[in-house]
Amino acid sequence: MDMHVDMKNFLGLLDEIGPEFAERSMKMADTDTFAVENIEALKRYKFYSAMVPVEFGGGGVTHSEMCAIIRKLAGFCPSTALTLSMHQHIIGANRWNHQRGNPGQALLEKVAAKELVLVSTGANDWLSSSGEVEKTEGGYLVSAKKGFASGSPAGDLAITSAPYEDPEAGWQVLHFPVLMNTEGVSIIENWQAMGMRNTGSNLIVFDKVFVPEENIGVRRPRGAFHPMWNVVLTVALPLIMSAYQGIADAAAGIARDRAKNALGDPHLPYLLGEMENAFTTSEVAYESMVAIANNLNFDPVVENADNILKRKTIISNAVKEVTAKAMELSGGPGFTRATRLEQFFRDAQASQFHPLSEKKQVHFSGRLAMGLDPIDLTGKD
Repeated sequence: MDMHVDMKNFLGLLDEIGPEFAERSMKMADTDTFAVENIEALKRYKFYSAMVPVEFGGGGVTHSEMCAIIRKLAGFCPSTALTLSMHQHIIGANRWNHQRGNPGQALLEKVAAKELVLVSTGANDWLSSSGEVEKTEGGYLVSAKKGFASGSPAGDLAITSAPYEDPEAGWQVLHFPVLMNTEGVSIIENWQAMGMRNTGSNLIVFDKVFVPEENIGVRRPRGAFHPMWNVVLTVALPLIMSAYQGIADAAAGIARDRAKNALGDPHLPYLLGEMENAFTTSEVAYESMVAIANNLNFDPVVENADNILKRKTIISNAVKEVTAKAMELSGGPGFTRATRLEQFFRDAQASQFHPLSEKKQVHFSGRLAMGLDPIDLTGKD
């Protein structure tokens, strides 16, 4: 039997610690401060190892349960929820691998043993990756600058990639982990954004960082769509978009409450109805996305990645509309910081920049519909 901790334990913890998260979130909303106190609290209560199987020392919650946890967390602090999702998608991918007899157990055990924080740098690399790799004795020297590394100030291990021109195989992309305290690794604290301001999504610099040969987890042809993306996208995007669905939940809740206190306005039913349509669109697409991931019981086929990506675009557009309508029907007060709607509106805008952005997604899906393979349009996403 697959033992796991009752998800209600984690949701119950959020009821206890969430109000403090929300208070910090409001104070940090107009700063670029990393939500370190929230992250430390999540580590203290073992949220970072929650999705690690019980037999490896973790909480054993399922993928869909973690989506629900992130969704609820976002109502208190969207930045904290998004940062947690970036860590959890690496956990999910390794759990998927382990379940199929592939490497993954070692990383899962390390996370559970020390409540490690994993930092992903892959989103901005897409098919071609970036940086320079030089072969050296026993491994490689990697130099690169990797942006949008959410959670980097608290990170223990970066999961990244870089292109390498193999003398025999030609151009490849190498995927590997790097300890954040490795010589040559540094962080440039340049995360100053419109929304999701407290995720610490800084630039990580790798300056001739030594990566042992045995640490190379995946080698794939550069610029070509590899089956690994069918796993990564299907695992990652439901977790990431959980943060944005949580924003929609919170914004819609505020708007509904405000509408009930302004029954004399004849325009409110129209505005609220429009918001409800957008909310239903996001929720239906979101629940469908989580179902496709099927608690990590899915085949690594491109149809899954395609369906996930289409839903990501639908959710992003709908959540942005929910927050805009919530502000509109709230009138002038919705434009002030006191209601949090302007914060939720700003944070929702970040949803469009997760891979794939809308135009790249429609190109991806359009080529598949034509029977063609996906291609890398720009070398980076």
